[in-house]
Amino acid sequence: MSDDRVFTYNGGAVPPGETQNIRYGISETYLGDPVRIPVTIVNGERDGPTVFLTAAAHGDELNGIEVVREVAHDWDLSSLCGTLVCLPVLNVPGFIAQKRYLPVYDRDLNRSFPGEPGSTSSKRMADQIYSNFIAPCDFGLDFHTSTRGRTNMLHVRGDMTDDGVHRLAMAFGSKVIIDSEGPSGTLRGEASADGVPTITIEMGEAHRFQRPLIDDALAGVRSVFAEYGLLETDTVRWPGWRTIVAGTGEKTWLRADSGGIVDTHFESGSLVREGRRIATITNPFKEDAVGVQAPFTGLLIGLLENPVVYPGNPLCHLVEIDESTRRAIETGDAPKPVGQPSAADRER
Repeated sequence: MSDDRVFTYNGGAVPPGETQNIRYGISETYLGDPVRIPVTIVNGERDGPTVFLTAAAHGDELNGIEVVREVAHDWDLSSLCGTLVCLPVLNVPGFIAQKRYLPVYDRDLNRSFPGEPGSTSSKRMADQIYSNFIAPCDFGLDFHTSTRGRTNMLHVRGDMTDDGVHRLAMAFGSKVIIDSEGPSGTLRGEASADGVPTITIEMGEAHRFQRPLIDDALAGVRSVFAEYGLLETDTVRWPGWRTIVAGTGEKTWLRADSGGIVDTHFESGSLVREGRRIATITNPFKEDAVGVQAPFTGLLIGLLENPVVYPGNPLCHLVEIDESTRRAIETGDAPKPVGQPSAADRER
Protein backbone atom coordinates (compact mmCIF):
# COMPACT_ATOMS: atom_id res chain seq x y z
CA MET A 1 0.00 0.00 0.00
CA SER A 2 1.38 3.42 -0.99
CA ASP A 3 1.85 5.76 1.99
CA ASP A 4 0.54 8.71 -0.02
CA ARG A 5 -2.93 7.11 -0.10
CA VAL A 6 -3.14 6.91 3.70
CA PHE A 7 -4.70 9.92 5.41
CA THR A 8 -2.74 10.62 8.56
CA TYR A 9 -3.38 12.94 11.50
CA ASN A 10 -1.65 13.30 14.85
CA GLY A 11 -2.52 10.04 16.59
CA GLY A 12 -4.06 8.06 13.75
CA ALA A 13 -4.21 7.01 10.11
CA VAL A 14 -7.00 6.01 7.71
CA PRO A 15 -5.95 3.61 4.92
CA PRO A 16 -7.73 3.47 1.54
CA GLY A 17 -11.09 1.72 1.69
CA GLU A 18 -11.67 2.56 5.36
CA THR A 19 -13.86 5.02 7.29
CA GLN A 20 -13.18 6.34 10.78
CA ASN A 21 -15.45 8.29 13.13
CA ILE A 22 -13.30 9.95 15.75
CA ARG A 23 -13.63 12.51 18.52
CA TYR A 24 -10.42 14.48 18.31
CA GLY A 25 -9.15 16.40 21.32
CA ILE A 26 -8.29 20.05 20.62
CA SER A 27 -8.35 21.61 24.11
CA GLU A 28 -9.49 21.19 27.72
CA THR A 29 -12.27 22.70 29.81
CA TYR A 30 -11.88 24.61 33.09
CA LEU A 31 -12.20 21.20 34.82
CA GLY A 32 -9.44 19.69 32.73
CA ASP A 33 -11.83 17.52 30.72
CA PRO A 34 -11.04 17.14 27.00
CA VAL A 35 -12.77 19.27 24.36
CA ARG A 36 -13.25 16.93 21.41
CA ILE A 37 -14.55 17.68 17.90
CA PRO A 38 -16.35 15.01 15.82
CA VAL A 39 -14.50 14.03 12.65
CA THR A 40 -15.44 11.49 9.98
CA ILE A 41 -12.74 10.50 7.49
CA VAL A 42 -13.76 8.45 4.45
CA ASN A 43 -10.77 7.26 2.42
CA GLY A 44 -11.93 5.84 -0.93
CA GLU A 45 -10.38 2.77 -2.46
CA ARG A 46 -9.53 4.73 -5.62
CA ASP A 47 -7.22 7.68 -6.06
CA GLY A 48 -8.59 11.22 -6.11
CA PRO A 49 -8.46 14.57 -4.30
CA THR A 50 -8.70 15.09 -0.56
CA VAL A 51 -11.53 17.48 0.36
CA PHE A 52 -12.73 18.85 3.68
CA LEU A 53 -16.29 19.85 4.62
CA THR A 54 -16.58 22.04 7.72
CA ALA A 55 -19.47 23.62 9.61
CA ALA A 56 -20.28 25.42 12.86
CA ALA A 57 -17.09 27.43 13.19
CA HIS A 58 -19.70 29.66 14.81
CA GLY A 59 -21.45 27.45 17.31
CA ASP A 60 -25.04 28.56 16.61
CA GLU A 61 -24.85 28.11 12.80
CA LEU A 62 -26.64 24.79 12.35
CA ASN A 63 -27.65 24.35 8.69
CA GLY A 64 -24.16 23.33 7.61
CA ILE A 65 -23.96 20.70 10.33
CA GLU A 66 -26.72 18.72 8.67
CA VAL A 67 -25.13 19.12 5.23
CA VAL A 68 -21.84 17.66 6.46
CA ARG A 69 -23.53 14.87 8.45
CA GLU A 70 -25.67 13.76 5.52
CA VAL A 71 -22.72 13.64 3.14
CA ALA A 72 -20.65 11.64 5.62
CA HIS A 73 -23.31 9.22 6.83
CA ASP A 74 -26.24 9.11 4.39
CA TRP A 75 -24.55 9.20 1.00
CA ASP A 76 -23.30 6.09 -0.77
CA LEU A 77 -19.56 6.69 -0.78
CA SER A 78 -18.54 3.15 -1.70
CA SER A 79 -17.22 4.34 -5.08
CA LEU A 80 -15.52 7.48 -3.72
CA CYS A 81 -12.41 8.49 -5.62
CA GLY A 82 -10.30 10.33 -3.08
CA THR A 83 -10.63 11.20 0.59
CA LEU A 84 -13.37 13.06 2.41
CA VAL A 85 -12.69 14.82 5.73
CA CYS A 86 -15.95 15.83 7.43
CA LEU A 87 -15.95 18.16 10.45
CA PRO A 88 -19.60 18.99 11.21
CA VAL A 89 -18.95 20.96 14.43
CA LEU A 90 -15.69 22.92 14.61
CA ASN A 91 -16.68 25.09 17.58
CA VAL A 92 -17.82 22.46 20.06
CA PRO A 93 -17.84 24.76 23.14
CA GLY A 94 -19.93 27.32 21.22
CA PHE A 95 -22.24 24.60 19.92
CA ILE A 96 -22.87 23.26 23.42
CA ALA A 97 -23.64 26.77 24.67
CA GLN A 98 -25.52 27.62 21.43
CA LYS A 99 -23.40 30.74 21.11
CA ARG A 100 -21.69 32.17 18.04
CA TYR A 101 -18.27 32.55 19.65
CA LEU A 102 -16.13 30.35 21.83
CA PRO A 103 -17.37 30.86 25.43
CA VAL A 104 -13.73 31.46 26.36
CA TYR A 105 -13.38 35.25 26.46
CA ASP A 106 -15.83 35.37 23.51
CA ARG A 107 -13.14 34.56 20.95
CA ASP A 108 -14.13 34.09 17.31
CA LEU A 109 -12.76 30.74 16.12
CA ASN A 110 -13.21 31.91 12.53
CA ARG A 111 -10.74 34.73 13.08
CA SER A 112 -8.13 32.45 14.66
CA PHE A 113 -6.88 30.31 11.76
CA PRO A 114 -4.40 28.88 10.92
CA GLY A 115 -3.78 28.99 14.64
CA GLU A 116 -0.67 29.04 16.78
CA PRO A 117 0.38 26.33 19.26
CA GLY A 118 1.63 28.63 22.04
CA SER A 119 -0.92 31.42 21.70
CA THR A 120 -4.48 32.07 22.93
CA SER A 121 -7.00 29.31 23.58
CA SER A 122 -8.82 29.98 20.29
CA LYS A 123 -5.60 29.93 18.26
CA ARG A 124 -4.49 26.70 19.93
CA MET A 125 -7.80 25.07 18.98
CA ALA A 126 -7.55 26.45 15.45
CA ASP A 127 -4.02 25.07 15.12
CA GLN A 128 -5.14 21.57 16.09
CA ILE A 129 -7.97 21.66 13.56
CA TYR A 130 -5.97 23.26 10.78
CA SER A 131 -2.73 21.27 10.98
CA ASN A 132 -4.43 17.89 11.26
CA PHE A 133 -7.48 18.16 9.01
CA ILE A 134 -7.30 21.25 6.76
CA ALA A 135 -3.68 21.58 5.62
CA PRO A 136 -3.51 17.99 4.20
CA CYS A 137 -6.47 18.65 1.87
CA ASP A 138 -6.60 19.78 -1.78
CA PHE A 139 -9.65 22.04 -1.35
CA GLY A 140 -12.57 22.61 0.99
CA LEU A 141 -16.12 23.82 1.59
CA ASP A 142 -16.88 25.80 4.76
CA PHE A 143 -20.58 26.15 5.64
CA HIS A 144 -21.99 29.16 7.51
CA THR A 145 -25.28 30.95 8.17
CA SER A 146 -26.06 34.55 8.97
CA THR A 147 -25.79 35.70 12.56
CA ARG A 148 -28.72 35.63 15.00
CA GLY A 149 -31.68 37.75 13.90
CA ARG A 150 -30.72 37.83 10.19
CA THR A 151 -30.92 35.42 7.27
CA ASN A 152 -28.95 34.88 4.05
CA MET A 153 -30.03 33.48 0.72
CA LEU A 154 -27.72 30.63 -0.24
CA HIS A 155 -24.61 32.06 -1.86
CA VAL A 156 -20.88 31.44 -2.15
CA ARG A 157 -18.04 33.68 -1.05
CA GLY A 158 -14.52 33.29 -2.41
CA ASP A 159 -11.56 35.08 -3.94
CA MET A 160 -12.31 34.73 -7.65
CA THR A 161 -8.85 36.00 -8.61
CA ASP A 162 -7.51 32.67 -7.30
CA ASP A 163 -7.87 30.08 -10.09
CA GLY A 164 -8.45 27.20 -7.66
CA VAL A 165 -11.10 29.11 -5.74
CA HIS A 166 -12.71 30.24 -9.01
CA ARG A 167 -13.07 26.67 -10.21
CA LEU A 168 -14.47 25.53 -6.88
CA ALA A 169 -16.97 28.40 -6.58
CA MET A 170 -18.25 27.86 -10.12
CA ALA A 171 -18.55 24.12 -9.54
CA PHE A 172 -20.77 24.58 -6.49
CA GLY A 173 -23.40 26.09 -8.78
CA SER A 174 -24.96 28.79 -6.62
CA LYS A 175 -26.80 31.67 -8.26
CA VAL A 176 -24.78 34.31 -6.40
CA ILE A 177 -21.03 34.46 -5.79
CA ILE A 178 -19.52 37.25 -3.69
CA ASP A 179 -15.99 37.81 -4.97
CA SER A 180 -13.86 38.76 -1.96
CA GLU A 181 -10.80 37.71 -0.05
CA GLY A 182 -11.53 36.10 3.27
CA PRO A 183 -10.77 38.39 6.23
CA SER A 184 -7.60 37.65 8.16
CA GLY A 185 -7.96 34.59 10.37
CA THR A 186 -10.90 33.07 8.52
CA LEU A 187 -10.71 29.44 7.53
CA ARG A 188 -11.35 30.14 3.84
CA GLY A 189 -8.94 33.06 3.66
CA GLU A 190 -6.04 31.34 5.39
CA ALA A 191 -6.52 27.97 3.68
CA SER A 192 -6.76 29.56 0.23
CA ALA A 193 -3.61 31.60 0.87
CA ASP A 194 -1.95 28.35 1.94
CA GLY A 195 -2.71 26.67 -1.39
CA VAL A 196 -5.89 24.87 -0.28
CA PRO A 197 -8.68 26.59 -2.30
CA THR A 198 -11.66 27.11 -0.01
CA ILE A 199 -15.06 28.73 -0.38
CA THR A 200 -17.62 29.79 2.20
CA ILE A 201 -21.25 28.81 1.63
CA GLU A 202 -23.67 31.16 3.40
CA MET A 203 -27.14 29.71 3.92
CA GLY A 204 -30.07 30.85 6.01
CA GLU A 205 -30.13 31.81 9.66
CA ALA A 206 -28.71 30.61 12.96
CA HIS A 207 -30.33 28.29 15.53
CA ARG A 208 -32.30 26.09 13.11
CA PHE A 209 -32.33 23.53 10.31
CA GLN A 210 -33.85 24.89 7.08
CA ARG A 211 -34.52 21.91 4.86
CA PRO A 212 -34.78 23.67 1.47
CA LEU A 213 -31.42 25.35 2.00
CA ILE A 214 -29.82 22.13 3.23
CA ASP A 215 -31.04 20.30 0.12
CA ASP A 216 -29.76 23.09 -2.13
CA ALA A 217 -26.36 22.95 -0.45
CA LEU A 218 -26.25 19.16 -0.79
CA ALA A 219 -26.87 19.57 -4.53
CA GLY A 220 -23.92 21.99 -4.58
CA VAL A 221 -21.69 19.43 -2.87
CA ARG A 222 -22.68 16.79 -5.43
CA SER A 223 -21.86 19.25 -8.19
CA VAL A 224 -18.40 19.85 -6.71
CA PHE A 225 -17.82 16.12 -6.39
CA ALA A 226 -18.71 15.73 -10.06
CA GLU A 227 -16.37 18.53 -11.13
CA TYR A 228 -13.41 16.94 -9.33
CA GLY A 229 -14.30 13.31 -10.06
CA LEU A 230 -14.97 12.21 -6.49
CA LEU A 231 -18.27 10.56 -7.47
CA GLU A 232 -18.46 9.61 -11.14
CA THR A 233 -22.25 9.28 -11.23
CA ASP A 234 -22.88 12.97 -10.42
CA THR A 235 -23.07 15.88 -12.85
CA VAL A 236 -22.02 19.51 -12.53
CA ARG A 237 -25.09 21.71 -12.11
CA TRP A 238 -26.02 24.95 -13.83
CA PRO A 239 -28.07 27.17 -11.48
CA GLY A 240 -30.20 28.76 -14.23
CA TRP A 241 -28.61 32.17 -13.81
CA ARG A 242 -25.54 33.37 -12.00
CA THR A 243 -24.13 36.70 -10.89
CA ILE A 244 -20.63 37.29 -9.58
CA VAL A 245 -20.54 40.36 -7.36
CA ALA A 246 -17.01 41.74 -7.64
CA GLY A 247 -15.33 44.11 -5.23
CA THR A 248 -15.96 47.01 -7.62
CA GLY A 249 -19.71 46.43 -7.76
CA GLU A 250 -22.39 48.02 -5.61
CA LYS A 251 -23.09 46.16 -2.39
CA THR A 252 -24.15 47.49 0.95
CA TRP A 253 -25.82 46.74 4.23
CA LEU A 254 -28.70 49.22 4.54
CA ARG A 255 -28.97 50.37 8.14
CA ALA A 256 -31.79 51.83 10.21
CA ASP A 257 -31.66 55.59 10.76
CA SER A 258 -34.27 55.39 13.51
CA GLY A 259 -35.23 52.89 16.16
CA GLY A 260 -38.51 51.01 16.14
CA ILE A 261 -40.39 48.01 14.81
CA VAL A 262 -39.59 46.88 11.27
CA ASP A 263 -42.00 45.68 8.60
CA THR A 264 -40.00 44.17 5.71
CA HIS A 265 -41.70 44.06 2.30
CA PHE A 266 -39.49 41.52 0.52
CA GLU A 267 -38.01 38.11 1.23
CA SER A 268 -34.35 37.15 1.15
CA GLY A 269 -33.35 36.45 -2.45
CA SER A 270 -35.80 39.01 -3.91
CA LEU A 271 -34.97 41.34 -6.79
CA VAL A 272 -35.62 44.95 -5.72
CA ARG A 273 -35.74 47.88 -8.13
CA GLU A 274 -34.11 51.20 -7.32
CA GLY A 275 -36.38 53.42 -5.25
CA ARG A 276 -38.65 50.61 -4.05
CA ARG A 277 -39.40 50.56 -0.34
CA ILE A 278 -37.69 47.57 1.23
CA ALA A 279 -38.82 48.14 4.81
CA THR A 280 -40.81 50.50 7.00
CA ILE A 281 -39.88 51.41 10.58
CA THR A 282 -42.58 52.65 12.98
CA ASN A 283 -43.01 53.23 16.72
CA PRO A 284 -45.41 51.13 18.87
CA PHE A 285 -48.32 53.40 17.83
CA LYS A 286 -47.51 52.90 14.11
CA GLU A 287 -46.66 56.59 13.93
CA ASP A 288 -43.72 58.44 12.41
CA ALA A 289 -43.19 55.82 9.71
CA VAL A 290 -39.72 55.84 8.14
CA GLY A 291 -39.36 54.12 4.77
CA VAL A 292 -36.11 52.46 3.65
CA GLN A 293 -35.66 52.55 -0.15
CA ALA A 294 -33.30 50.61 -2.38
CA PRO A 295 -30.48 52.95 -3.48
CA PHE A 296 -29.92 50.85 -6.60
CA THR A 297 -31.50 47.84 -8.32
CA GLY A 298 -30.19 44.69 -6.72
CA LEU A 299 -30.67 41.34 -5.04
CA LEU A 300 -31.43 40.98 -1.34
CA ILE A 301 -28.93 38.36 -0.22
CA GLY A 302 -29.29 39.13 3.48
CA LEU A 303 -32.30 40.30 5.48
CA LEU A 304 -33.28 41.16 9.03
CA GLU A 305 -35.35 38.48 10.78
CA ASN A 306 -35.67 40.06 14.23
CA PRO A 307 -38.15 42.93 13.60
CA VAL A 308 -36.79 45.45 16.11
CA VAL A 309 -33.90 47.85 15.60
CA TYR A 310 -31.83 50.59 17.16
CA PRO A 311 -30.48 53.32 14.88
CA GLY A 312 -27.52 51.87 13.00
CA ASN A 313 -28.71 48.26 13.10
CA PRO A 314 -28.45 46.43 9.73
CA LEU A 315 -31.70 45.85 7.85
CA CYS A 316 -30.68 44.11 4.64
CA HIS A 317 -27.71 43.27 2.41
CA LEU A 318 -28.27 44.48 -1.16
CA VAL A 319 -25.96 43.63 -4.08
CA GLU A 320 -26.03 45.06 -7.59
CA ILE A 321 -26.67 42.78 -10.58
CA ASP A 322 -26.36 43.43 -14.29
CA GLU A 323 -29.29 43.85 -16.67
CA SER A 324 -29.03 40.38 -18.22
CA THR A 325 -29.19 38.80 -14.77
CA ARG A 326 -32.20 40.96 -13.90
CA ARG A 327 -34.02 39.71 -17.00
CA ALA A 328 -33.14 36.11 -16.16
CA ILE A 329 -34.53 36.49 -12.64
CA GLU A 330 -37.73 38.13 -13.89
CA THR A 331 -38.38 35.64 -16.70
CA GLY A 332 -37.25 32.46 -14.97
CA ASP A 333 -34.15 30.35 -15.36
CA ALA A 334 -31.93 31.43 -18.21
CA PRO A 335 -30.23 29.02 -20.61
CA LYS A 336 -26.70 27.93 -19.88
CA PRO A 337 -24.17 30.22 -21.59
CA VAL A 338 -23.21 29.00 -25.07
CA GLY A 339 -19.62 27.94 -25.59
CA GLN A 340 -18.78 27.41 -21.93
CA PRO A 341 -17.04 24.18 -20.82
CA SER A 342 -19.45 21.80 -19.13
CA ALA A 343 -17.26 21.53 -16.04
CA ALA A 344 -18.34 24.37 -13.77
CA ASP A 345 -18.77 26.89 -16.64
CA ARG A 346 -15.23 28.15 -16.15
CA GLU A 347 -14.82 31.79 -17.09
CA ARG A 348 -11.06 31.99 -16.75
